[in-house]
Amino acid sequence: MWNLARFAASNLTRSRRFSTAIPGPCIVHKRGADILHDPWFNKDTGFPLTERDRLGLRGLLPPRVISFEQQYARFMESYRSLEKNTKGQPDGIVSLAKWRILNRLHDRNETLYYRVLIDNIKNFAPVIYTPTVGLVCQNYSGLFRRPRGMYFSAKDKGEMMSMIYNWPAQQVDMIVLTDGSRILGLGDLGVQGIGIPIGKLDMYVAAAGINPQRILPVMLDVGTNNQKLLEDPLYLGLRQPRLEGEEYLSIVDEFMEAVYTRWPKAIVQFEDFQMKWAFETLQRYRKKFCMFNDDIQGTAGVALAGLLGSVRAQGRPLADFVNQKIVVVGAGSAGLGVLNTAVQAVSRMSGNNETAARKQFFLLDKDGLVTKQRKELDPSAAPFAKDPREIEGLTEGAGLVEVVKKVKPHVLLGLSGVGGIFNEEVLKAMRESDSSKPVIFAMSNPTMNAECTAADAFRHAGENIVFASGSPFENVDLGNGKVGHVNQANNMYLFPGIGLGTLLSGARIITDGMLQAAAECLASYMTDEDIQNGILYPSINSIRQITAEVGAAVLRAAVAEELAEGHCDVGPKELKNMSKEKTVEYVRSNMWFPIYSPLVHEK
Repeated sequence: MWNLARFAASNLTRSRRFSTAIPGPCIVHKRGADILHDPWFNKDTGFPLTERDRLGLRGLLPPRVISFEQQYARFMESYRSLEKNTKGQPDGIVSLAKWRILNRLHDRNETLYYRVLIDNIKNFAPVIYTPTVGLVCQNYSGLFRRPRGMYFSAKDKGEMMSMIYNWPAQQVDMIVLTDGSRILGLGDLGVQGIGIPIGKLDMYVAAAGINPQRILPVMLDVGTNNQKLLEDPLYLGLRQPRLEGEEYLSIVDEFMEAVYTRWPKAIVQFEDFQMKWAFETLQRYRKKFCMFNDDIQGTAGVALAGLLGSVRAQGRPLADFVNQKIVVVGAGSAGLGVLNTAVQAVSRMSGNNETAARKQFFLLDKDGLVTKQRKELDPSAAPFAKDPREIEGLTEGAGLVEVVKKVKPHVLLGLSGVGGIFNEEVLKAMRESDSSKPVIFAMSNPTMNAECTAADAFRHAGENIVFASGSPFENVDLGNGKVGHVNQANNMYLFPGIGLGTLLSGARIITDGMLQAAAECLASYMTDEDIQNGILYPSINSIRQITAEVGAAVLRAAVAEELAEGHCDVGPKELKNMSKEKTVEYVRSNMWFPIYSPLVHEK
């Protein structure tokens, strides 16, 4: 990976945001071909002649100097040519071809890669993030060309405290960690799950402006129970069953201690852990380290923002959220995370305790409606199990169609990972919803695991629904000039702002209050006109503006809870005295932006 540069100007990160400013020089400790092989410093043919002389690059590059803008245009032309040449080929082949061309740029020239990504985020997010990242993980061992990030395995027990110092960066702000046990809806992919932290951190750079020299994707390889991978000669991970119990937790404990010994102010985002470990690790570490679980807390925040928006779409005041009947299909970490967050919101709005707030929620898993009569009831799902006496006409294990017909929910929300579970019969049953605008959220990723497609939802449930999905779908042409708007209820609207706001606040933990502030900020972002048209989430093209607002909301919540310790030269007192507008500007000014900095060699 990169060698960390020592910047001559202390305010370089801020000044980089403005392309009209003269960027401060970057001190490097290498010359010649070593520069060209370092993707952080490499400018390809963009090195000016004076810089070529300083760095010993004369004769190692073609003589013509190509500007950053020309390099950018050249790459985009190549990308468009690829799109043209692969037209008509299967989606999977096209998606992987697009990923490869972007990945080659990432491996060669970090600065140009991130500029291309930022400027074309709507087109490229589906390539470096969901849904293509799932396909990449499935094929990662075959696609592997060069390492990115760090790998800690069960074989490294007792060595992690020293291993963490093998990473060349002196400072790391953001870490995304996975154990590969539940990658999207694809199950156990073992070490191949490293594609998820890489994709998530690319979104942190593109959306939140986290300096890419200060990010670290991490794979915690504790084995895999995927027999197909264990038998694959190309598989790059440990060939052993997954560790369980205390053996497993001791590995995670050692990693967390190592990280926070070296980088005490880093933020760790847990990603795609199977449910039992997702909840266990969240409760184990959240009050000790600055961490959060995106599947539980990020998904919940995005869903809550959409649910609050759907109340507005019905023409009802937000306070009516307490009366919404919501059926959640999927009792994994994401589904239960959504339920917990929504119940907290209802409890806060109504003034009732959480037990009373749960009455409006219905949970189904693979065995149907979850009730207190369920044998071997999962402790995490137990608070949402219905008392049979409170659900007249429904029994333990009732099917989805039966529940929808009986409950007539305002919202049907899927995080099941089961593609097509919202079939024609289920969607037609939603026509009898008690809502004037029934809400259907098919939030499972990747696309093939979505509970239904947008087209099927509008076709069978009616044209007046509000629809959202985890992976991107095109808007639906309803005829007569009408459009069925598709909302992408994706965590990318929240997790970059949660990370950036926490970093700039200097908070040592991430609280429910900070997460709720993020969700409520996103919920209030859309105008009433957009909401009435069924648009719950903003365009991804404005992701940096959204992230600045969400980050500022998280920062203000940290200040309000007296958790903010400040960042760099801005202390807690200065943060406390900032107005809302000044806080947004402060967050925005701390976003890294990719331009070529002059390189100066120092022995």
